[in-house]
Amino acid sequence: MPKSGVPEVEAVACGSNNRRMATPRKRVIPEVRNPALELSLVKPIATGDNQQRAATVQNTDGEPLVAFEGSSNPYLEHQRNDLLLSLQHMRSEGHDEMVFMCMTHCKELSFKAIHYELANMQVRIRGDDVVGALQLVPRVRTLLEFLGKTWDVLSTITPHEFNQFRNTLGIASGQQSYMYRHVEFILGNKSIPLARAHANNPDVWPYMERALNSPSLYDDVLALLHRRDIAVPPEALARDWSAPYVPNPGVEAAWLWVYGDPTPENDLYRLGEALMDIADVFSQYRWRHFVSVERILGFKPGTGGSAGVGWLRSVVDHRFFPELWSVRTQL
Repeated sequence: MPKSGVPEVEAVACGSNNRRMATPRKRVIPEVRNPALELSLVKPIATGDNQQRAATVQNTDGEPLVAFEGSSNPYLEHQRNDLLLSLQHMRSEGHDEMVFMCMTHCKELSFKAIHYELANMQVRIRGDDVVGALQLVPRVRTLLEFLGKTWDVLSTITPHEFNQFRNTLGIASGQQSYMYRHVEFILGNKSIPLARAHANNPDVWPYMERALNSPSLYDDVLALLHRRDIAVPPEALARDWSAPYVPNPGVEAAWLWVYGDPTPENDLYRLGEALMDIADVFSQYRWRHFVSVERILGFKPGTGGSAGVGWLRSVVDHRFFPELWSVRTQL
């Protein structure tokens, strides 16, 4: 066990054929809401194994199980789809309100999955496990690409159809999503005002405040560079983590040194490019959001108090990991 507390991956002999199996890395489940509330929704269910499944197939002749005790079934109790599929409450007579709600819930679930992977990536970086961190990047990228496709569906809603249910939103806005805010924060785009949108929620605020005041994934990557004896400015290693990240010429110089060896053997170079993959696809998601809102709403004010498309424009222009973008000019 390394001093970081993150288990090392070891290949061990297993079985008569001496097959090598990897010891799995420890996962983390990031807390973004009172865990007691989360656990209160979980129902106990029976577990299974390969032996049990083989025996069941023998008893069913390979046909699906269709008879269950009680008033539910194991899939429903494992996934809690009775809760998930009861959340799309139509509040208007607008036909397109249903797909709007379904896509919004798809986005929230995607934010949760993305944040989960990023949090585990951050833990691995803190444990100097660059290989383990890189292992998670393709999934983060694919999740972000999936997230962008939700706007393909939402863009089928015409202005007339959206106006049929827009007033029922009141002042609700996607910018009030605490799950989305956690994704922004772990990637380094901190905002005290936007965090305070959740200060009135005692089940959410402690975890939002902790995320606001903790180093981001990028901050931990810079600390990794420092541990590898790469010159990173002191002000980038110890600062007010709640403040918006400010590009630093010294950090750009550090990345320029890393990029001086653009080979597969240079894990820091591969990590830099992996972060760029994430930043790139996230920027495409923001752009898709911007264009879709302009297509549906034009330049009307947003429901949550923002200027709508005008405010989204500034979001589109933001870049995660700014020195990884600017260093391209020096290469």
